[in-house]
Amino acid sequence: MNPYGSCLILSGAPSAAPLDVGLPEADFVIACDRGYAYAKARAVCPDIIIGDFDSYSGDLPRDIPVVRLPVRKDDTDTGYALRYAVEHGFRDICVAYALGGRLDHTLANLQSAADAASKGARVVLMGEDTTVYVLGGGTLRLMVAADVALSVFALSDVVTDVCIEGAQYTLDNATLDNKYPLGVSNGAAGEVTIAHREGILAVMLCAK
Repeated sequence: MNPYGSCLILSGAPSAAPLDVGLPEADFVIACDRGYAYAKARAVCPDIIIGDFDSYSGDLPRDIPVVRLPVRKDDTDTGYALRYAVEHGFRDICVAYALGGRLDHTLANLQSAADAASKGARVVLMGEDTTVYVLGGGTLRLMVAADVALSVFALSDVVTDVCIEGAQYTLDNATLDNKYPLGVSNGAAGEVTIAHREGILAVMLCAK
């Protein structure tokens, strides 16, 4: 069992209001590149800083470990941080400042979260008006407000036995694939239960 419990990763998506993004409590904090600027703004002390530092050029602390990545690489800083968290035993991972800005980085973060979920982690990606839960099976219970759109998407080729209870549109042991957005733009006003058996599922809550 991992001694730390939960891991918070501060990613570097541009944020118009960085102080307004809610941050969960965590036992271990990783700051990725510009994410260290967000950490300083939020008075959060990371346990480690990871990045190629192409989006943060300020001073780095001497009392916090720093992993310097090459600019030319096959991965993103956030992808590296997610793998670091999984390899160190974390299975409850939240990535803040992970959505918005460049679409390619948003998609990269979704794919990196899917990879972590395939290895047993449950990942939450947070942006200013969107939260995405990425999981590789099991049950997720959420309180969904009436002014929030609920969507579910297959990140793997197929997601089997998808059940949605408590939402405007329900599903019962449905199969989703990543070529048809059957689960887009649902709604609810209360507790919703979402379950599936196999595959990588993304559950999105987006402000309307």
